[in-house]
Amino acid sequence: MTTTAPAELRRLLSGPGMVRAPGVYDGISAHLVRRAGFRAAYLTGAGAVASGYGLPDIGLATATEMADRAALVVEASGLPVVADADTGYGNPMHVVRTVRAYERAGVAAIQLEDQDFPKRCGHLTDKSVISADDFVRKLAAALDARENDTLVIARTDARGPLGLDEAITRAHRYAAEGADMIFVEAPQSVAEIERIAAEVQAPLVFNVVPAGRTPAVPDADLEKIGFRMAIYPGALLQPATLAMAAALVDLGGEDPDVAEGPLGIFRAVGFDDWAALGDRYR
Repeated sequence: MTTTAPAELRRLLSGPGMVRAPGVYDGISAHLVRRAGFRAAYLTGAGAVASGYGLPDIGLATATEMADRAALVVEASGLPVVADADTGYGNPMHVVRTVRAYERAGVAAIQLEDQDFPKRCGHLTDKSVISADDFVRKLAAALDARENDTLVIARTDARGPLGLDEAITRAHRYAAEGADMIFVEAPQSVAEIERIAAEVQAPLVFNVVPAGRTPAVPDADLEKIGFRMAIYPGALLQPATLAMAAALVDLGGEDPDVAEGPLGIFRAVGFDDWAALGDRYR
């Protein structure tokens, strides 16, 4: 009998070692992750909207656009894909539709976050979150809607706007409500990372974002303190973007001047213009 993607991911998570899932966003990145020998892939929302739609990661993508991208990378990679689903693209009713679409795409896990709409990349400033009660309703909708034993990852972005204590409180609650894994986004020191690992009694996801708000921690240390999965959303997108910029200069073009880090990529695809629009109509 063929093993389903969720079952394979659950098997990997129950085995030895931390599961490492590089960020993929198109067909070639998905193929390369498989060919490099990785056992799972992460559909990065930031990468998908930047590469696929030329947009910054500030809540501009739709559920159907992301589900289409998920189907593409699932087919190309042949791996269990952990798929970013942002806020679920609306209220609990919309979350149900999103889960159904992502399951049709064949993902192994769906990541939902408690940001307000429109969301922002987790390593940008000026984030806001909905109440824990409101997110729990979304989480319940996702857990009820799934039909393929797809894992549901609950991410809290509360560390930035509300502090680490609130983020950990939410992590405890989301785990108690039935989330398969917990993801506390953007801790700001090694001490905070260690506290999350020590206090949150659930399988944990760690987000590796060079030049982001979280300090670099070796994978071996993450595994040692108890993280079960690490995702690397910019591991391919950042060097690929910088390499394209350098290639254009080699061809005689002007330097596109892409800065390192998430904001550098977002600015390359119009972040400042979209931010100005947001401010105009706020």
